[in-house]
Formats: sequence, C-alpha cells, structure tokens
Amino acid sequence: MTPTKDELPRREEVPAELKWRLEDIYATEDKWEQDFAELRRLLPELRSYQGRLMESPRTLLAALRLADRVGELLLDLYAYARMRRDEDNTVTRYQGMTDRAAALRSDCGAALAFMVPEILAADPAKVESWLGSDEDLALYRHRLHDVLRRRPHTLSAELEELLAQTEVMAEGPQTMFTMLARADLKFPTVKGEDGREVPLSEGRYHTFMLCGDRRVRRDAFTALYETYGRYENTWAAIYSASVRKDVFYSRARRFASSLEAALHEDNIPPAVYRNLIQAVRRHLPALHRYMSVRRKRLGVDTLHMYDLYVPIVAQADREVPYEEATRTVLAALRPLGEEYLAALRDGLAAGWVDVLENNGKTSGAYSWGTYGSHPFVLLNYQGTLHDVFTLAHEMGHAMHSHFTWTSQPFVYADYSSFVAEVASTLNENLLLHHLLEHTQDEAERLYLLNQHLEDFRTTVFRQTMFAEFELLTHERVESGEALTPEFLKGVYRDLNAAYYGPEVHIDEEIALEWARVPHFYTPFYVYKYATGYSAATALAEHVLREGEPAAGRYLDFLKAGGSDYPIEVLKRAGVDMTTPEPVERALEVFERLVGEMERATG
Repeated sequence: MTPTKDELPRREEVPAELKWRLEDIYATEDKWEQDFAELRRLLPELRSYQGRLMESPRTLLAALRLADRVGELLLDLYAYARMRRDEDNTVTRYQGMTDRAAALRSDCGAALAFMVPEILAADPAKVESWLGSDEDLALYRHRLHDVLRRRPHTLSAELEELLAQTEVMAEGPQTMFTMLARADLKFPTVKGEDGREVPLSEGRYHTFMLCGDRRVRRDAFTALYETYGRYENTWAAIYSASVRKDVFYSRARRFASSLEAALHEDNIPPAVYRNLIQAVRRHLPALHRYMSVRRKRLGVDTLHMYDLYVPIVAQADREVPYEEATRTVLAALRPLGEEYLAALRDGLAAGWVDVLENNGKTSGAYSWGTYGSHPFVLLNYQGTLHDVFTLAHEMGHAMHSHFTWTSQPFVYADYSSFVAEVASTLNENLLLHHLLEHTQDEAERLYLLNQHLEDFRTTVFRQTMFAEFELLTHERVESGEALTPEFLKGVYRDLNAAYYGPEVHIDEEIALEWARVPHFYTPFYVYKYATGYSAATALAEHVLREGEPAAGRYLDFLKAGGSDYPIEVLKRAGVDMTTPEPVERALEVFERLVGEMERATG
C-alpha cells in the first residue's frame, strides 16, 4: 500500500527492497573519508603540472589521467553525500558531508583551471603529432580536438583574465530577475472555488491554471500579469541587459552571432536552431486543430490564454502498484531488445531505485549515479499513471548512463545536454504506445492521448516559440536596435497569435509572459527541449517500425556517451538534426494524435 501524504513513514520504516543501495558507491563511510583525504592529496600533484603540461606526450598523458582520477573521485564523493542527504534532508551528518564535498569541488575546479589554456597555447600540429605517435594518448583524441576547436574563440591570456573578471558583473541581469521575481514581487489574493481568499504566488499560479472553475483561472491570470505589468519597464531593462551581455561576449570571442556562440559548446550548427523553428512553423495548423478540440471539450465559444492548461480529460482513476508499474515498463520497452531489457531488469532488482516517499525525502524525481558503480533513481511513487511515466522517464536516463559508463572510459563518461532528454523521452513514447495498444478503458485512452498532445504542445511548440522570441530579440540588439517594452510585448503577442491560431483569444496580458521566463537568462537553451523531444519521437518511430536494426542503432547511441559530438552520435542512430526531417516526423505523430482526439470529440 502506497502511503498517503498524511502517513509518511520514517526512512527506517521503508522496506529495504524499495530503497536504493548507496552502499554500492561506498560500503562504509570510513571509505568515503579516505577518498576525501586522497582527493585533497591529489590536488597539489595536479597543480604540479602547471607550466609544463605540454613538455612531452607522456607528461600530457599523465596529467590527463590524473585529471580523470580527480574527476571520478569527486563524483563519487559528491554524489554519495548528496544522495544520502536526499534520503532525509533532516540528517545533519549528510548536510555536512554534502557541504564538504561541494567545497572540495570548487578546489578541484581551481586546480584544473590551467589545463585548457595550456593546451590551447600549444601548436596544434604538435598535439596532432603526439596523438599519432602515442597509442595511450590517442584515447584522448576527441577530448583534445574539442579543446583545440575552441582556439579561434580564445583570447590572449591577458584578455581571458580580463573577461574572467567580468563574470560576476555578467551575472547581474539573472540575479536581478531572480530577486525581483522571486523575492520582491508581491501578489494579491485570489478567491478559490470554495470562496476562500488564497495568496497568489508563482508556485500556486500553475495550480490555479489547472482549476476547473474558469472564473478562478481568469482571476489568477489577470492578477499575476497586472502585478508583472506594474514593472514592465524594469523587466525590459533587465532582459535587455542580459541580451546585450550575450552579444558582448559573442563579439569578444569573435563569433558571428550570439546564437553561434551559445551553440558552440556542443558544436551544434546554427542551422539546427533555424530548422526547428521553420519545421514547427509549417506544422502550426495541427496545433490550431488541437486548440479547436480543446475549445470543444471545454464547451466554450472562445479559448482564452488561461484555458490552455486546464485538463480536458480527467486522469484515469486507478491505482497502479509499483510492481505493476515495473512490469508495464518492461513490457513497453521490449522493442529495444534483450540487451537493454536485461540491464533494465537487473537495475530494477538491484538497488538502483529509491521508490517511496518518506519524511524528509527530497521531492520530485531524478536519475544520478557514479561511473564506478551504477545509476540511481530517486522517485516519490504515489501509484498514479503519471508515476508510471515518471518511472519510465527516469529509467531512460539511468539506462543512458549505464550503457555509457560500461562502454566508455571516464573521459567520455558524460553526454551532452543536447541529447540528455532523448533516452528518457523515447521511453515515454514507447510506454504510451504500449498502453494505447493494451488499454480497454476508453477514459484512460483519452487521458493518454491528451497527455501526449500536451507534452507536444508544451515541449515542442511552446519551447520553439520561446526559442523564436530569443532569436528575434538577440538579432534586434545585434542590429543596433533597442529592446523597449513596446517591442518586447508586441513581438511576444504576435508569436502567441501565430502559434495558437484563430481558436484562441490572445489576451493582452500574455504579451508580458516573457518577463516571467527564467530560462531566457540562459541564452538559446530552451530549443534543446524541442529538439530532444523531436529526436526521441523520431527514434521511437524507427524502433517500432524497423525493429532490431533500429534498436541496435539506438543502443549504440546510448553507449557513445561523450566520445563524439551529439549531432554525430544522433546521426549514427538514424536521426540527422542538421535537417528538418526528424522534427517533421515527430510533428506528423502529433498530427495523427490530433486526428484521434478529433474523432473522439466529434
């Protein structure tokens, strides 16, 4: 029986078989302390290579190996302490261990800081010669090539030092946004369905948008944006400062645009970004059809912006025990082949997953782990259909890590954020396909269809609209124009009108939504949600259509880790994100789902 919110067990009351086994990282905490001391001892040794890193291939190899050892130890120490803390945040011992590991992480960063500049200062021909003549050093070929790739955008030591000193100032816009939006902004109360006045907040706003009472949604929507509207000049000034910061750094590092600068880290061609926007634009009529379905199911003459999140299909009302959830996920992922399933079965049975909520446990869900042991998954399983999808999602991350870690050396044991959501979203796609094929409950079927449509709307369409807004605002500053409140509101209003179409009344208040989006202070990041979702959808279609050949390519993708650039790894899996084709294929799935909902709605 899954415990209710009112009867949360203490950590020691949770059955051992429903807990993760962090002892697989450290069997005893004495060993943690020994590794902590060992890592501190290694840092002076690492610093001893400063100024002589490029003396010889053997010196470089020794330093790179030592850096790997430092990185692996640090991951073990920090992940163990942090996950122990997440089991029960009231335990002061693990609070202290986490703080100590975090401080040591900062020391490690400082000790490693000399390596990239010294490699960049070397003659690339010399590095290439060493890679050809030293078989052991050749392991680091991709890593060293990636460092050297940054050379055209790396400045002299003096200028690099000067830019480094501007980093604290560069954080100003994001800090100001956070303080104003999260600390200083005061919202009014909103009268709930029961007539009680409830204080509005950013956190509660989403709950209000899910409310079945349209009056409550409208009041919350109006109150939120009236509050933001009182400071529209300030929001515009803060966001403008952030965009100008992005443009400054891109020009300082000799990039053609701030878009190119932001995508350079993952070696992503700017065409990928533009292809996404163009492909989604071509499929906006399908989103407009979905808005028509939403309007009909809500029974309103016109949709407003505050009608976009309220459920139009009630969640299927049945409890799914955890044991059933694991069986369902295993059955759904059978198309990925026996090698994948064997590892998944082992992980579910071998202490990878921390299943139940308990007093003090960190909320939500995540996958993490260490290279030397295996992935771990934190859940707070409540027995809903949504929780089954969460299990599939997080095990997708875990399997990506597992296959990378068992196939790659530590230097390539991480994968790019550009592909981070592919494995998790593919699992959700396969689970949805399985449930739709096997459910006998029409209400559950409609709930599943609508959940998938909403995932598409919020992850592909909405994030692409955000990406287009970022591109337009950065291009305007790059052309020497100002970001006034009038311009920002006008562009954002027009984007909403284009994306949502004639079925939706574009309430004037929504023109200020850009002022609430914290992701805009991490430039050109949100597009990754849309590309990752599209790539996962396309790969799932390949697996379901082709079977074993596509599943084999997908497994190779999971095993590649950081051994190549994410675009190249995806190409080998059968998805070329430098073309619009994967996004087109994913949006064709969306169109099919809209058709099913249209037929069910009548």
